[in-house]
Amino acid sequence: MRSNQYSVKVYETTIEDEEEFILFFETNYMLFKDHLILIKGNLSQKIKEYLNSKSLSYLHNIDLPKGRSRKALEEELEIERSASAVSVQIAEAKLKRLSSRLQNNLTVLDTMIRSGREINIEGDLLLLNRVNSGATLNITGNLIIPNVVEGAVRCSGNFMMLTASPKANIIFHGVEVDNDLLKNKLNRVELKNNEIIITPVLKKEIVWA
Repeated sequence: MRSNQYSVKVYETTIEDEEEFILFFETNYMLFKDHLILIKGNLSQKIKEYLNSKSLSYLHNIDLPKGRSRKALEEELEIERSASAVSVQIAEAKLKRLSSRLQNNLTVLDTMIRSGREINIEGDLLLLNRVNSGATLNITGNLIIPNVVEGAVRCSGNFMMLTASPKANIIFHGVEVDNDLLKNKLNRVELKNNEIIITPVLKKEIVWA
């Protein structure tokens, strides 16, 4: 299979008045002759003939996909950087500090949980890798994940420690946790007096010398 990728200039407009539309493109033809014209509204035969006579490329009542904004791309890159920056050593240190609250049956995994996979753990879990979008973790005990979580997590232990992306779906004791509250590099989510408490453990990236 052979394919090509192009960067295309697109001009989107809505037809409200036929004569006004034709006059506009007649006046500004040089500006738009190399554009793809995306037209909304009623496309009359007269306008079709005009566009064809000018060899203007156009689409009618089509919704083109919108590219991600620079901010969205920067946020995605920030998530990836934070995932690599939060080290396993931090997670292990926090695990020791919370060891008095851990159950006896602790599972340690160093495997990426890929899309489509479902992991069910009876007891506590220390996951030293990431959870991809489309993957699911079901944990009856406590949970620590130092890397980024993009998939679904269902936890009913005393606490969780994790970094969630906007794609994640985090359920703690049957309550969905708002991802906006998990924007820090590492967060501790606890159940205290029937109330879910979220505390940032690490707010900034680690810069290694």
